Amino acid sequence: MEDAAILEPAELERYADAITKSIALKRGDTIVVRGAPAHRELMVAVAASAYRGGAHLVDVVTSDPLVMRARLVNGRDDAIGVVSPWQQRRLRELVKPHAAEIYVVGESEPGFLDGIPPRRIQTEYSRVGEQTRAFRRASLGLRVRWTIAAWPTDHWAATVYPELPLQKAKRKLARELLWFCRLTDEDGPGASGWVAHGKALSRRGKKLTRLALTRLELRGPGTELDVKLVPGTAWLGGLEPTRYGALINANMPTEENYTSPDAAATEGTFTCTFPLSFQGRLIEGLRGEFRGGKLVRLEAKSDDDRDFVAGYLESDKTGNGRRLGEVALVDSTSRIGQTGRTYYETLLDENAAAHIAFGSGFGGTRTEKPARRLNNSSVHLDVMIGTPDFEVTGINAKGRRIPVIRDGLWQI
Repeated sequence: MEDAAILEPAELERYADAITKSIALKRGDTIVVRGAPAHRELMVAVAASAYRGGAHLVDVVTSDPLVMRARLVNGRDDAIGVVSPWQQRRLRELVKPHAAEIYVVGESEPGFLDGIPPRRIQTEYSRVGEQTRAFRRASLGLRVRWTIAAWPTDHWAATVYPELPLQKAKRKLARELLWFCRLTDEDGPGASGWVAHGKALSRRGKKLTRLALTRLELRGPGTELDVKLVPGTAWLGGLEPTRYGALINANMPTEENYTSPDAAATEGTFTCTFPLSFQGRLIEGLRGEFRGGKLVRLEAKSDDDRDFVAGYLESDKTGNGRRLGEVALVDSTSRIGQTGRTYYETLLDENAAAHIAFGSGFGGTRTEKPARRLNNSSVHLDVMIGTPDFEVTGINAKGRRIPVIRDGLWQI
C-alpha cells in the first residue's frame, strides 16, 4: 500500500484538512462528498478530516460516468434525466446552514459519452438542469457552503505527463496540486498559506468593486470582447461570505477574480487558448461571436465537438445558455499559469488564464436586490481565453479608461 500511495499520509491529511476548511466546517455539520470511483482515496481522506473536525455525518455520493452511459444507451425515454426524490431532498438539505458539499474532480473515463445520440445527451442535461435549477441558483448565490477540489486519476495524470510512468505521473500531479493550493512547507504550516492566498484574492475583489466599472474590454489573440457591467456589480474571488456568514473558498486551487456581466450586452469575438475537457471529451479550437449579448456563432476544430458543446448550451430551453454568466481575470503570477502546461481539467486551466463562462451567473456579484441583468440558466460552462499578453481595460461611468491587466500583470 505504501508504494501505491499518491501522497504521503501527512500530505494527504494536509490537503483534506484544507478542503474541509474551505467549506468552513463546524461541529455538527452534515457534509456531502461527491466524486467518481477513481477519487476514492481523497474522498475517504476528506471524510476522515470532516469527522476530526466534528462533523455529525459525512455522506459520500459516488457518481460513475459509466452508469450515466448505461442509462443513455439502455434506458427508456422516461429514465433519461431522472433526479430521484432522495437526490432532490439531499439538494434541499444542502441549502441549510448545517450542511456543506465537497465535489472532487479529475477525468477518469474519457469518451464515456462517445456514440450516444446527441439528442439523448441534450435531453439528459435539460431534464436534470430543470430539476436542479433552484439548487444551482442557491449555490451560485452564496446560499450553499461548497468547494471543488481535484484528485489525480490514471487517465488524467497520463494525459498531463505522458512521458512518465503512471504512478510517477500521479504523484507529480498530486504534489503540483499542493503547490497550487499553497500547501507546501514553504507556504507556511497547515493551511495558513492557502487561507492567506484566499484573503489576498478577496481584497483584490473589493478593489475591483470600488472601481465601479461599467464596461470591460477584453483583448487577446482572436479575442475582442466588449462586456457591459450593471451598476452595483461586485467582484469576488478567494474567501467569500455565504448568506449565513461563513467564509468559503469554492475552488481549490484558485487564482481568479470574477464577476457576472450584463447578460444582454456582450459584443465581439472570442478564441479559446486552452483545449476544453468536458464530459469525457477534449474539445479544441473553440471560438465564436456574440451579438446583442447572445452567442450567434460557434466553431471548433471538429464539427462533432462543436455540436456537442452547442447541444449542452441549448439544453437550457430559455436560450440563456448562449449568454455569458461570468468573466474571470487571472494574471501571469498564477502558479498554474507559470508552469506553461495545459492540465486538461477546467478547474486548473481556468485558473491559469482569464476565462469566460456561458450560462448561469453568480448572485453574489450584485450588491443591489433583486439582481439586475443576471443570467439565470440551468447550465454553466467555462472556456479559457487568456494568454500572457492578454489585456483588460475597464471603463467607468465617466468614461475614464482604467488599465486592469497589462503586460500580464494586475494594474490595480
